[in-house]
Amino acid sequence: MRAVRNDESGIHVVERPEPEGDGALVDIASCGICGTDLGFLAMGPLPFTLGHEFAGMVDGVAYAIEPMTRCGVCAACVEGNDNRCIDPSHVNFGIFVDGGLADRVRVPEYCLTPLPVGLSVDDASLVETMGVAYRGVRMAAVQSGERVCVVGGGAIGLAAVGVARHKGIDVDLEARHQHQRGAAERLGAGIASPGAQSAYDVVIDAAGSESGLDRSFELVRPGGRVVLLGVYHGLVPIPGIPMLVKEVTMIPSMAYGVDVDGAREYANAAAVLAANPEIARSLITHRFPLDDAAEAFRVAADRASGSIKVVIHPDR
Repeated sequence: MRAVRNDESGIHVVERPEPEGDGALVDIASCGICGTDLGFLAMGPLPFTLGHEFAGMVDGVAYAIEPMTRCGVCAACVEGNDNRCIDPSHVNFGIFVDGGLADRVRVPEYCLTPLPVGLSVDDASLVETMGVAYRGVRMAAVQSGERVCVVGGGAIGLAAVGVARHKGIDVDLEARHQHQRGAAERLGAGIASPGAQSAYDVVIDAAGSESGLDRSFELVRPGGRVVLLGVYHGLVPIPGIPMLVKEVTMIPSMAYGVDVDGAREYANAAAVLAANPEIARSLITHRFPLDDAAEAFRVAADRASGSIKVVIHPDR
């Protein structure tokens, strides 16, 4: 079967053995390219198939795939935070183990999230992005009347906008590119004023950069909250004076687990997508067949070209 890997000369589609072992065999229908995947390119050759945002068919039924394993018995799993599972067997598909940028992959049965009515399997790879955003917005614990701003107009930031609007939260976006701001406006968000200072009760940093953190601490009011939704590689300096003077609460958020209603956050994120089709229309800007993976990665890395979320479809 075909699979996407990063070798000495970059991204290539290679032939790999069919996946073996236990679990459900998923015929991949869609797989998104994430910023994490782009980050892997800088690491050089890697001995695994990329892709942790994927959906597909199992025995003719469509599913979004929650790409994390869990032991189910450690304290984190029992309390519903299985994203923090401490079992050595805990893995993320597409992150140092084979993922979904391939024709097929095997996953545990519990990773299968049935698609709600109204959500196409071609759009369902976006559930992973929405799941990350869903948890971040939930952990922000926004109260009635609070002002919220998302910093960063990539897929995670815009997904956070979509989740917030679904929950009836007024939200602004601060983003670098006009096409990102346009997508936010289509989702019902406002645009943060370039000169805004101490204007928001909650700021969600979805940029994952030093400049994004700086701006988040500028935007948050004294006593406010900054949700750390970006991925920070290595040490990242926290703006010390604003943090101390404003007494800001920082809330890290990673992946997804169990929601307060007892349902999987992944399933609830899928329901948000199904109820708001404009989210997928606004976020998925480019689609490619698997054989064009190298070009798909090039486009995904060029935000100035108008890309937000690039999706690969092995069945095309």
